[in-house]
Amino acid sequence: MNAEVSAFSSGLDRNPANYVPLTPIQFLERTALAFPERIAVRHGETATTYREFEARCRRLASSLALKGIGRGDTVAVIAPNVPALLEAHYAVPALGAVLNALNYRLDAATIAFCLEHGQAKMLIADTEFAPVVKAALAKQSGELPVVDIDDPLWPGGERLGLLSYEELLAEGDPGYRWPGPLDEWDSMCLLYTSGTTGDPKGVVYHHRGAYLNALGNALALRLAPDSVYLWTLPMFHCSGWTYTWAVTAAGGTHVCLRRIDPAQIFKTIHDFRVTHLCGAPIVLNMLVNAPDKDKLTWSHAVDVATGGAAPPSAVIEAMERMGFRVTHLYGLTETYGPATICAWQDDWDALSLQDRARRMARQGVPMPTLAQAMVADPTTHAPVPQDGETMGEVMLRGNTVMKGYLKNAVATLGAFRHGWYHTGDLAVWHSDNYIEIKDRSKDIIISGGENISSLEIEECLYRHPQVMEAAVVARPDPKWGETPCAFVSLKPGAKKTTDEDIIDWCRERLARFKVPRSVVFGPLPKTSTGKIQKYLLREKARVL
Repeated sequence: MNAEVSAFSSGLDRNPANYVPLTPIQFLERTALAFPERIAVRHGETATTYREFEARCRRLASSLALKGIGRGDTVAVIAPNVPALLEAHYAVPALGAVLNALNYRLDAATIAFCLEHGQAKMLIADTEFAPVVKAALAKQSGELPVVDIDDPLWPGGERLGLLSYEELLAEGDPGYRWPGPLDEWDSMCLLYTSGTTGDPKGVVYHHRGAYLNALGNALALRLAPDSVYLWTLPMFHCSGWTYTWAVTAAGGTHVCLRRIDPAQIFKTIHDFRVTHLCGAPIVLNMLVNAPDKDKLTWSHAVDVATGGAAPPSAVIEAMERMGFRVTHLYGLTETYGPATICAWQDDWDALSLQDRARRMARQGVPMPTLAQAMVADPTTHAPVPQDGETMGEVMLRGNTVMKGYLKNAVATLGAFRHGWYHTGDLAVWHSDNYIEIKDRSKDIIISGGENISSLEIEECLYRHPQVMEAAVVARPDPKWGETPCAFVSLKPGAKKTTDEDIIDWCRERLARFKVPRSVVFGPLPKTSTGKIQKYLLREKARVL
């Protein structure tokens, strides 16, 4: 055995001919070579070919290098889904530097913290967000060079830097030979989580994980050279779930979109024959509840990938009726976005739409590029029975899990206990190997010793004909410890609906102990990526 191992080791070493670090930058190089005249990016009336797209990315990398940006340096960007942010996803990592795409809806103090914590050496910012950027810069301890994105689709806005993004590009070399990573484990992106308490944590991605997750997404969502991807998912969120690189890997077209507007989404799908888009369930809900006058129709297939909270099956049903093909993904910032997928099974075709939608709302099985996923006891790490009833924590491992949290060894070690990434999501494991999340560990409601899934109650609420959005949290109760409290937003033009109407609806469909004891009507607070902020609702429920 030892001789055999030795024989296959001796003289069989890595060298430049047989080993090149994996990096998603290779996707742009290959696609520009294979399809130079294919449309790479659309933005308004502007169409950019892959030859031009690559040249712009090389100009950006060249200009940044001239400004002193090098290996290991951080370049921050605050922008909506515009070409400049997409180009930064190639140019910055191609220098061996780290891209820090920031959430433009953050307050000035949080942005200032991220810039300081991530040690940004340059900030590229869209002029739309000049007020908050200016306030954040005022909190910096030193000077931070700023480059302004002056997007023609957003005229005006205060210029904070000495030059614009296009002026920066004009200084660069379109044939610049970027160095790329030295190792595929090199850091390439820094993404900050939106924590509910304390400072946000900086999640660090490496080139290998981004490369693999992008290919996993391209494979799972059937991206191809004729795919047209609409940017309804923020690029600052998990690097756009790595679709920033996946679409390019497939040779498809990126269609940029500055903001979420259902009317514009329907029009863009119709006009440019969009084939793919992604978004949180709230985006799907906006499309479902858009005015009929905005709901255009088309003859081609449109794939929608959704993730975050489990999409209510009622929303999936409504999307299917409008001609969308929904795929449910599950993941976190720490897993480059999608980690599991509710893979379609042939026998689901025979199910009713309602039963099919219930299957599609599950979180599913590992993505092709994730090594392993399991539901296990968080203390013993023993897998739970695959009976669809026993709850445990979702744990993941593989090359598409983050390097760790920047400058936070305690949080990193806590997340990677016993060789698994602990998600904090509670789920059951079905006999067909599909995972179904029941709640976040912090969102489970314990009433009279019974565990109640807030997602199960929300699923029921979303089927009420007058309900547009719903969220359920625990409310302190002197007798039961906690009871479910429902926060409900009604559809536009909904007929008068009372809390008793909602409670009666649930009473007919749920076990009695799961029925909400209180109902609050009104808009629901959300993050910039459309996730309902339950921690704010919990605070509100405590004082009801």
